[in-house]
Parts: sequence; structure tokens; C-alpha cells
Amino acid sequence: LGRAGLTVHGFRATFKTWAKDMTNVAPEVVEAALAHVTGDKTEESYARRGERGDVLERRRKLMEMWTRYCVAGVPATGRVISMRKAG
Repeated sequence: LGRAGLTVHGFRATFKTWAKDMTNVAPEVVEAALAHVTGDKTEESYARRGERGDVLERRRKLMEMWTRYCVAGVPATGRVISMRKAG
């Protein structure tokens, strides 16, 4: 991006905050999109089969919302408050 000080963690944290605050997507879908491991070994072994039912499709929809938000600033749900500097 040609900018100093940017990290992958910053992008991941931004995504997670946006998903939590601006969508009604289930937390496990957000965690799956971030490739985070959740639950214990037994739960994870069952989750691998079929990607928790429709989680893969819900992840796809979440990522489409994120793309629209990043590219065009289109909110997924909720109210967006501009944080522009007064001048």
C-alpha cells in the first residue's frame, strides 16, 4: 500500500471490529473468516465435517459485505457515524 506502520494484525482487528459492530453475522463465522480456531478439539473435529453446515456460504457473504464496505464504504447493517476531523 506504500504506507509505513501498517500490519496484518491491524487489518484483522479492523475486520473483526467492523464485523462485530456493523453486521449481524454470528461470531463463529467471523472467527472462521479470520481462520481462528475456536472450541475444544472435539468441537473442532466435528466442525471440520461440512464446514459447520453453511458456515462456508455465510463466510462468503460476509467477505462480500467487507469488500463492498472497503471499496465503496457501503455499510452492511446498522448506523454509520462519520468520524471526520472538524475543520
